[in-house]
Amino acid sequence: MSPETYAQVSNLLIPTATVIYALAMVSHAMEWALGRAAVATATEEKQEAPVEALVASGVAATASSLAAGSSAAGGSAASPSSSGAAGAAPVERMAAASRIGLLLTWLGFLLHLGGVVTRGVAAQRVPWGNMYEFSITASLAVAIVYLAFVQKYKLQWLGLGVTFVIAAVLGLAALALYTPAGPLVPALHSYWLVIHVSSAAISGGAFTVGGLVSVLYLVKARAERKVLAGGTMSAWLRRVPSAEAMDGTAYKVLAFAFPLWTFGVLVAGPIWAEHAWGRYWGWDPKEIWSLVTWVVYAAYLHARATAGWRGRRAATIAIVGWFVFIFNFVGVNLLVSGLHSYAGV
Repeated sequence: MSPETYAQVSNLLIPTATVIYALAMVSHAMEWALGRAAVATATEEKQEAPVEALVASGVAATASSLAAGSSAAGGSAASPSSSGAAGAAPVERMAAASRIGLLLTWLGFLLHLGGVVTRGVAAQRVPWGNMYEFSITASLAVAIVYLAFVQKYKLQWLGLGVTFVIAAVLGLAALALYTPAGPLVPALHSYWLVIHVSSAAISGGAFTVGGLVSVLYLVKARAERKVLAGGTMSAWLRRVPSAEAMDGTAYKVLAFAFPLWTFGVLVAGPIWAEHAWGRYWGWDPKEIWSLVTWVVYAAYLHARATAGWRGRRAATIAIVGWFVFIFNFVGVNLLVSGLHSYAGV
């Protein structure tokens, strides 16, 4: 096929992937709605504690264990009128919605990956030469990080936020940032482009996942404090893991991302700058904000390791770091001129 044909294929795959991610988001939204009904039913049957423990171990385990718990309480799972069947039905639908959402996310990811690859083939280079290509590649990295960690850390409950972010970024890229495939400017003709941008994109995907987990941590921790004070927790919040578990998950994801960002941005980036511009560091706006991003996440990891910061303070730093990264990725490119402005929009 000709480069023009590959470009047309990419232009078809990216919007299609956007639609699939949006459908996955709808499925995860249904999962949350059904989960609220499932937890409310379990609460009425005075099975709230088992539900919370089982949700932390995954949606599938929750469904099977709730059904067993209902039978143990004296209900008949085979009887439509029994309390066991009434409690199990929402959980089964919730589990089905979760599986569909995850399958749609995988499908969207494969189409997304195809769109990025065919864009690169059409341009006859790595597809990281302008803001449109940065956007479709960085959002692909978010999907990669989420799908890589979803089983290990039981992140199904994060699917709604992840698919929303990816669909929003792809939609914005297709509608407002699209640039026809073309050659790179001379400064970008280097193998350091692959090393620098791939490391930054993967670590940026992990920063996004860690930021979403930290935001949800703050919501869950506030609800837990309210319960300790004699209040109640909403049904949808009972579905997610404990605040302590989310705090640990955010730390693991960000600890994975930080070395990649350090190498890709503060090691590979300056080496590439020396080859392209004859200096390792020039206080370009993109370089400054990349350093600021590094400092914030270094402070996050340092505070946890030495000062014992956990919980709300650590989550706040993680969220600040995420917003700094987003500004570095979007705001600097669109609002500030500098040597990195060659990428254009």
